[in-house]
Amino acid sequence: MKKKKDQKIVEKGRIYVVATFNNTMVTITDEKGSPIVTGSSGRHGFAGTRKSTPYAATVTTDGTIKKATGDFAMREVAVYVKGIGPGRESALRVIKGSSLEISKIIDITPVPHNGVRPPKLRRV
Repeated sequence: MKKKKDQKIVEKGRIYVVATFNNTMVTITDEKGSPIVTGSSGRHGFAGTRKSTPYAATVTTDGTIKKATGDFAMREVAVYVKGIGPGRESALRVIKGSSLEISKIIDITPVPHNGVRPPKLRRV
């Protein structure tokens, strides 16, 4: 017999959206950063090149937010966006259109300050 976990209520949390060129992943955490709900385009039924579409990001974000608001009674979030994929803008649009109150939106995309060393010049 399975043991039923106590349903905790998380009113404030964070939403991490990682938008790569091949996929869009959404993670909803509590204030400390421990994940409570995750979702990706592949988990919501998209495969191959369809995972990297804005529509897949919309469905993924919407499903993940509904699960967080329904199961954990989440109301206020801070949004952290990472990456430059096609699902970035559509995921933000879904979050803004939801019933959640957004305290801040922060871009945490890593930017190289100098990058790797370029290859040596080719001599012909």
